[in-house]
Amino acid sequence: MPRTLTEPAEKPIATGKSSGNDARRPMEFILLTGASVFAVLSLFVSGSLWMGIVLAIAGIAAHRLISTSRLLVALITGVASAIAAAGLLETVDLIEAPVSGFWLQLTAAWLMAWACVEQLAAIKTLSRSYATVLNIIIPIIFGVWLLILWELLTRGLNVPQVLLPAPSLIAERFADSSHILWADFKQTFLKAVLIGYVLGCGSGFVIAVLIDRSPFLQRGLLPIGNLVSALPIVGVAPIMVMWFGFDWPSKAAVVVIMTFFPMLVNTVAGLSAASNMQHDLMNTYAANYWQRLFKLRLPEALPFIFNALKINSTLAMIGAIVAEFFGTPTVGMGFRISTEVGRMNVDMVWAEIAVAALAGSLFYGVVALAERVFTFWHPSNRS
Repeated sequence: MPRTLTEPAEKPIATGKSSGNDARRPMEFILLTGASVFAVLSLFVSGSLWMGIVLAIAGIAAHRLISTSRLLVALITGVASAIAAAGLLETVDLIEAPVSGFWLQLTAAWLMAWACVEQLAAIKTLSRSYATVLNIIIPIIFGVWLLILWELLTRGLNVPQVLLPAPSLIAERFADSSHILWADFKQTFLKAVLIGYVLGCGSGFVIAVLIDRSPFLQRGLLPIGNLVSALPIVGVAPIMVMWFGFDWPSKAAVVVIMTFFPMLVNTVAGLSAASNMQHDLMNTYAANYWQRLFKLRLPEALPFIFNALKINSTLAMIGAIVAEFFGTPTVGMGFRISTEVGRMNVDMVWAEIAVAALAGSLFYGVVALAERVFTFWHPSNRS
């Protein structure tokens, strides 16, 4: 059938093109102009000639193509900044004190990488696969450049290792001490965090259902739960060590206390999220309490429950590590951090921090993925 004049044109699946008022935004102009200016200035001081030329040409080309294709501009700026980063990493140790040209080119490369991320974030796409790729690439580029800046600044400014070691030193320590890090990970995460997380979230969920069922518990138990959430961890951890010993059960008990209240409050709020119209529909089916609970109220409460699970995924790690400061066997992330700080082995401390951050991020990601699977019907998960 021929298209009528009133039918809208089909939208493109994915596009990196810019047109109209969206052709150039102020931030893009500032970033590309700044990168070009710093690159040209580095040519007049004792900086790398070829690196300055590459950055200047990339900045000028990006200026000319920004109204044509954002994807092409992102490719140009990304490749130029990557080449500059490789050159800067090679030359930072060749001179005792990096001269002004080094810092000008580092600034230009950073602005170029920023412009690359800015262009990728501005690409509008209706394709889920393209959007997923962009959502992965953008944080990777940003995170890698933070590590590059960290490396160049610490090595270029000769920052003492005791204050802030370079990422390369942390990675070297990570590789050399992998067996120690794995033992600490098993003690803290696989035992204290996971067991305390399951017990804390599970008990919070069960108590929330009981509170919802009983008005007496709602008025009497909920304020006590609020009181428990206000207990300071530095005061609770030593008491748990005295009660449950120095091994992982005392750390799991601290995690239970920290994760209990977020799950309790979010579940109670979620169980009351169903609308009056939905309750009226259940009345027409003559549904009893348990049918309402499993068919209506718990599905409506799932976004609230998963919100608590995501919050607790990070709280559990923090609680277990802090609890290990107050008594633990000679293993564990918190024990290793407190011990190595006393020995001035800061690179080992940062390696433990990296393990904790990676484990916490993956744990959060698993919970978020489960949320998308079980709450696919929620408007926030609809494409």
